[in-house]
Amino acid sequence: MRVGIIDIGTNTFHLLIADRARNMKILHKEKVAVRLGKGGISNNIIQPDAMQRAVDTLTDFAQKMGNEVVDEILVSATSAVRNASNQQAFVDLVKEKIGLKIHVLSGEEEAALIHKGVSEYIDFGDETGLIMDIGGGSIEFILANKHEVKWLKSYELGGQRLIDQFHQTDPISTDEKSNLEKFLIENLREVFENCRAHQAAYLIGSSGSFDTLWDIHARLPGALPMQQPILYKDYFEEIYEELMIKNREQRLKIPGMIPMRADMIVSASVAIKVVMEECQFDQIKVSPYALKEGLLYHGLPKRK
Repeated sequence: MRVGIIDIGTNTFHLLIADRARNMKILHKEKVAVRLGKGGISNNIIQPDAMQRAVDTLTDFAQKMGNEVVDEILVSATSAVRNASNQQAFVDLVKEKIGLKIHVLSGEEEAALIHKGVSEYIDFGDETGLIMDIGGGSIEFILANKHEVKWLKSYELGGQRLIDQFHQTDPISTDEKSNLEKFLIENLREVFENCRAHQAAYLIGSSGSFDTLWDIHARLPGALPMQQPILYKDYFEEIYEELMIKNREQRLKIPGMIPMRADMIVSASVAIKVVMEECQFDQIKVSPYALKEGLLYHGLPKRK
């Protein structure tokens, strides 16, 4: 049976088409920088131009799923839609124009699906790891080992929100970076307390910005190939320092950088550094699997 998965993110829309009868063989995979939250994420509204970009992209996705003759379609939406005052108008528009039913995930449902997706790629051991998924609208944190999920929470502190609030100059100014760090330390206190309480040993970076950080590292001279991507603290900090002093045009010239990440990578990297320092992590295990793989392998969350 063929399944089509659409993940409607705040910045990026993902399409994944797979054949469950052939061991989840991936038939088509793509991501589009729709920027649904542009101009509205901080005011909890989806702007008309963003809505039109979404409809155009989803129409294209629907056509591709039709070409692959999918049997089942699962469509999820996260922070930008979850918090939008015009959420219902957007959901109704997509249903009317394209025939797609959007399931708007709660923050906890999103975090749980991210854990399920990451668990299909990362081999959790007995030690507890902290999963961090940085979206445009929210950041999800999940503490887990191979036996159980110990704690999870979604924070509406995604990369686009942080850009709107703290990253107005380019390169980011010293004051902006300092204010952002203080803001994150204050607002993520519960994450750090739980990491200490559960003795979290390492960070797991879920897709998005972490994929880009790994791609940058992998293209550095002398980078060693690894079966499973692990970004050690000194590797991350080398990239981090470069990102802090470059503007967008210069960041785009970094091997491994992609245009859709060139803006958010700065605030995302500051958030990663704060978490690594506060939780005393020395490595990041990078998982290319995230929410969409959670949907693929486990379906939509059951609601009472």
